[in-house]
Amino acid sequence: MIAVNDKAPDFSLEGSDGKKHSLGEFRGRYLVLYFYPKDDTPGCTVEACGFRDMIGEIKKTGAEVVGISKDGLGSHGKFRAKYRLNFLLLSDPASKTIKAYDSYGDRGIFGMGTLRKTYIIDKKGKIAKVFERVKPEGHNKEVLEFLKEAKAA
Repeated sequence: MIAVNDKAPDFSLEGSDGKKHSLGEFRGRYLVLYFYPKDDTPGCTVEACGFRDMIGEIKKTGAEVVGISKDGLGSHGKFRAKYRLNFLLLSDPASKTIKAYDSYGDRGIFGMGTLRKTYIIDKKGKIAKVFERVKPEGHNKEVLEFLKEAKAA
């Protein structure tokens, strides 16, 4: 179980921009790393569009948003284009990073898979906040509120 103040697990994943990305490239700023089950599904779309709509305010706090699912880059590309998503999506087809972040488990009637979870990683690569069992509606607002408080501290 990953907790606040733990060192965030590193990753190396292909991004929707065609490049490989790792945790280290986000050092020096906050990272909103959110895990979601599947591109272009109702809850995942609400969550992604919420981040899209607040990306300007989130960036003003010095943070970046990155979404991770096991979907491939083709699916990520379509999802980003369809909803004009303005942040990076990473592909984790083997669920290695998803599991490293304790974001894989029993999804009830949907079976085993990626859990909807968000981590805020601080400028030094440590876990600053964990949002468990995320509800897509309004999640963007609770993330922004946390980032504003962190920036003010």
